[in-house]
Amino acid sequence: MNIDRFVFAFAGVMILAGLVLSQAFSPWWLLLPAFVGLNMFQAAFTGFCPLAMILKKAGVQPGCAFQ
Repeated sequence: MNIDRFVFAFAGVMILAGLVLSQAFSPWWLLLPAFVGLNMFQAAFTGFCPLAMILKKAGVQPGCAFQ
C-alpha cells in the first residue's frame, strides 16, 4: 500500500469514527471529521500532509499525490 492509499484510508476511518462517536457519546466528536476534512482540503492545495510526511520517513512507498 502506498502513502496515498494509506492517507485516504486513514482519513476515511477517522471520519467514520468521528461520526459514530458523535452519535454514541457527544456531538463534540463531530470536530474530528471536521478537522480531517479541513486537513484534506488544505493538503489538496498545498501538498502538506503531516501523516504523509510521517509515513515517508517510516519508509512507505510514495504515490503520485505525496511525492
